[in-house]
Amino acid sequence: MNFRRLKAVAKKEFLHVLRDPRSLMMGIGIPMLLLFLFGYALTLDVERVPLVVWDQAGTAQSREFVSRFSGSRYFELRERANSYRSIEKAIDDRRAMIALVIPPDFDRKLSRGEAAPVQTILDGSDPNTATIALGYAEATAATFSRDVALKQLQRQGITPHLPVLELKPRVWFNTDMVSRNFIFPGLIAVVMMIMAAILTSLSMAREWETGTMEQLVATPLTGAELIFGKLAPYFAIGVLDLLLCIGVGEFVFDVPLRGSLWLLAPLALIFLFCALAFGMLLSIITKNQLLASQLAIVTTVLPAFLLSGFIFPIENMPQPIQAVTRIVTARYFVTILRGIYLKDVGLAVLWPQALFLVLFGVVVMTVALRKFRKKII
Repeated sequence: MNFRRLKAVAKKEFLHVLRDPRSLMMGIGIPMLLLFLFGYALTLDVERVPLVVWDQAGTAQSREFVSRFSGSRYFELRERANSYRSIEKAIDDRRAMIALVIPPDFDRKLSRGEAAPVQTILDGSDPNTATIALGYAEATAATFSRDVALKQLQRQGITPHLPVLELKPRVWFNTDMVSRNFIFPGLIAVVMMIMAAILTSLSMAREWETGTMEQLVATPLTGAELIFGKLAPYFAIGVLDLLLCIGVGEFVFDVPLRGSLWLLAPLALIFLFCALAFGMLLSIITKNQLLASQLAIVTTVLPAFLLSGFIFPIENMPQPIQAVTRIVTARYFVTILRGIYLKDVGLAVLWPQALFLVLFGVVVMTVALRKFRKKII
């Protein structure tokens, strides 16, 4: 491989990228847009669930019960209903996800020590959020019930004996349990995959469509020099995107990087090489920009979103789909990013993922070099 010829091809591709605003937008603008869009909009935290209350008792104790919900950060009291019809309308209009119906004999049953059922109506169209909201409601009701029981025992002159079993939770790695700290590392993998695969999938196909491949074939360039020279500018853009992602996570979204940046950097470069090599292979095989970009979206972008564990846990997928995820490179890089970002784990834990990325990159680049032929067909 001649370094001088390689440098000439890389310079030519750099100039093309710098003079083409669309390439710059795809390489830098769109990844940053996705980063901020998903960083701010995508969250798995369930807070301020809209609540409607129909208080048929209208007593001090029922109002105290309602205040336990309205005073919590998990619920937001939107309105007070006066019938089931108004509750139904609030849920239909998405003004409420959960409704409480307090019976008229609420106080009387509590004072007698009897069970006072409070009807809880949930909007099940979003089952995950509804399940979490129901858990919050049950915990709030259990706390209120315990406080009422303690007050009744104290009024009777009985000293309550608290249970000896006490659960003391301690959260590791993501102590605030903020979903953004879990989502953002995976988002870096998706952003890098989108940039690398789509841009490189167009590079070689563009030469065939514009007719400039004939000129390149007539030069002394070897296939390896042409391919690596064309990858050079996109590799540089990928490194810039990686630095921007880390900076945005640190200074904009306050996502802590608990692990080693010196470990994250080389593993990220390996993943970047894998994505670039796969995009180049698509470009060489298809020789058509439209077809190459469509294949890149189907084979890289969609799997990075759906099959990498970025949002949907792989453990919850059917076994055949789990088997498919084993060839998705983004899955391994998401594991690496979350391990370094959240848990500060080292190569002793992440070596299987790193080894897969190395082998994938070598195999794909080898196939790309073999598929490329310096001849006009």
